[in-house]
Amino acid sequence: MDVVKTLRHKISNHSRIFDDTLVIYNQALAFIMEVIDQEFERLDDYSTHSMVSAVEKLIHITKSNPLPKYKGFNTKFFKYPSYLRRSTISAAFGKVKSFRSNYKNWEKEKEIALLEGKKFKKNPPKLQLEHKEFPVFYKENMFKRADDTSAQIKIFHQNDWIWIDIKFKEQDLYKRDVWGWKECNPKLVKVGKKYFLHISYESNVELSKTEIKDQIICAVDQGITNSAVCSIIDATGTVLDRKFINQSKEKDQLYTMTNKLRKAQTISGQIQAPNFWRRINGLQTYIVNNTAHEIMKFAKKYNCDVIVFEFLDKMKMPKNHWGAKKLRFKLRYWRKKGIQNKVEEMAHYAGMRISRINARNTSALAFDGSGKVKRNYKRDLATFTTGKVYHADLSATYNIGARYFIRGILKSFSETTRLALQAKVPDLSKRTKQTLSSLITLHLAQ
Repeated sequence: MDVVKTLRHKISNHSRIFDDTLVIYNQALAFIMEVIDQEFERLDDYSTHSMVSAVEKLIHITKSNPLPKYKGFNTKFFKYPSYLRRSTISAAFGKVKSFRSNYKNWEKEKEIALLEGKKFKKNPPKLQLEHKEFPVFYKENMFKRADDTSAQIKIFHQNDWIWIDIKFKEQDLYKRDVWGWKECNPKLVKVGKKYFLHISYESNVELSKTEIKDQIICAVDQGITNSAVCSIIDATGTVLDRKFINQSKEKDQLYTMTNKLRKAQTISGQIQAPNFWRRINGLQTYIVNNTAHEIMKFAKKYNCDVIVFEFLDKMKMPKNHWGAKKLRFKLRYWRKKGIQNKVEEMAHYAGMRISRINARNTSALAFDGSGKVKRNYKRDLATFTTGKVYHADLSATYNIGARYFIRGILKSFSETTRLALQAKVPDLSKRTKQTLSSLITLHLAQ
């Protein structure tokens, strides 16, 4: 599996000196986009490589091409570096192709609406020529690394393209899991008033191919009170370790900010309140990233083969139970998909797989097979029918892990063997009733 990871290196000795380079680059991008849009009716017939050659013949003066159709490029962008020009053409080709694709989709939507006799008020997409894009600096031609923290790059300064020395922050490649990966060409990126080098690293990672009977998994239950509860489980149903992940301080700050925003909107109407949203989004991003990193750290500790989540895409807002209004408010700021996507990306870097199971009844059923539980939502506790009190999310992680193993084990059997096992363990016939007790019984019945 091909994977790419980008690390950000802050440039420490220069800042405003790069502004002119971005201006020139975006002007050249707009010029070339207009040429591509006018000259190439069928973009699908061209690859990026063929497009670069074709556009260069239209705009760039050379000894073998003294009279290009568009002569203004060499005059307006004097001494524009050749590799940067090709990078600009590639970027322009992608943007024009995207615009053409969006326009075709708009035409199809319009045609369908007219056939159905509906009014179609959606405006057609327009080709935007003004962008704030960032240039890629090709190695040796635009970027020469001296060591781990310094390099030379070619920029536009004082009406000329010159080489300057830069110093940038070093990244621990071993800690960031990219040690030994292929380093790609850097991109100069502006964030606020600071400049960074975004350097991508490529590798081919082989995902785990361990047989189901030998796998160790990390089962994750995402909650509201706790961001995530994790359990390490093997194929026999043995729970090796557990972990609770939460950011109580940040969540208190998040709910305080959202309450303040709600009060401000009650008084003044639907105000934009950018400062409120900046802090709210910042806290949400921190919670997502911190939760994902803690899950991965826990999974790596036990060399897990798979990280198992619940499939939550079809989850509905709760309506009629204790604290429903407060819970619905919290769920609006619950980034379940953000955490899963972040963990999936990080897991693939480490060679781990991601799996999702049916979420129905994972928290509602006791892991010991005693039936439905009585929830105390205020304290995240569950009372089993036997009188045992246990943490509801922790019990859910056991059931999540069990369902993953049961699904994988049953797949490897023939239909006859599967039916024989279901006769011995009736819970196996319906996936929404499977618990950790079902997995342990299945293991004994084999």
